[in-house]
Amino acid sequence: MVACGRRFGKTEIGKVLLLEHALHGKHCWWLAPTYQMASQVWRDLKALCAPTASIQINEVERRMDWSNGGMVAIRSTHAADHLRGAGLDYAVLDEAAFMSASVWPQVVRPMLLERRGGALFLSTPYGRNWFWELYQLGLDDSQTDWNAFHFTSYDNPYIVPEELDAIQQITPEVVWREEYLAEFVTDSGQVFRDIAGAVHANRDLRPVPGRRYIGGIDWGRDNDATVIVIIDAETREMVALDRFTQISWALQRGRLAALCQQWQPAVVWAEANSIGSVNIEALQAEGLPVRPFQTTAKSKAPLIEGLALAIERREIGLLADD
Repeated sequence: MVACGRRFGKTEIGKVLLLEHALHGKHCWWLAPTYQMASQVWRDLKALCAPTASIQINEVERRMDWSNGGMVAIRSTHAADHLRGAGLDYAVLDEAAFMSASVWPQVVRPMLLERRGGALFLSTPYGRNWFWELYQLGLDDSQTDWNAFHFTSYDNPYIVPEELDAIQQITPEVVWREEYLAEFVTDSGQVFRDIAGAVHANRDLRPVPGRRYIGGIDWGRDNDATVIVIIDAETREMVALDRFTQISWALQRGRLAALCQQWQPAVVWAEANSIGSVNIEALQAEGLPVRPFQTTAKSKAPLIEGLALAIERREIGLLADD
């Protein structure tokens, strides 16, 4: 069990140990939460092991076979139920904490059974989930089959410490401790910490002539609420909040138009996913300053982290709302 910070070098460790086993005729798997996350590893392994008379590379199966019987295959745990096959001698589980808890006991562990194989778990922590539970086995001296190691990003001698210090300045504390110090943070599931401390905006504000306001809207209807927020760009305080469910799209657009008429925002960022694009077109046709924003896994993460950091540092004022 290896809990390590970002850019520590865990992937290099995994590749070296995987190839070491394969060169000795062992059957090995590299497992990652998705094939995309393992794509660079596959490219690196191919570069290290160019096809020769003793090495055959199968692109379709993402598999290498040695003439001495050794084998390396890249597998995704996204559909873990499909990971069935012959026995393994060694498995590397990369970013293990982000895999389903069933991958190890139901899929990988049984495949190591008859060969008495081994496994290397590499990951940054993700709260105290199943990866943390197995990590505890490695800390227990009575569990002789297990061992645990901990490394922070600072432990990589190729990283200049000042670079990490600069990252800390722009990173929320919980993300910093988990992603770079490799700590098992108990409240990692709580993205926004100490929200109450950031609640200091005045509910009875009125628009100030010449002040710049920015709006945002997240669409919902039946189960999820639609939320509209107006923020003073100068004071960075929320000045208006409207939240509702179970009303028609036309009425939702009307409530946004009413807020816009009151606060005259310079722009309203609106989520364009799903039904959002239709509503955005209708609002733009009415002359409202609405711009689309496409929410994806890539676009969402920096926004969430930026907001969490602003809340921690009291750089944004929130309205009190249960």
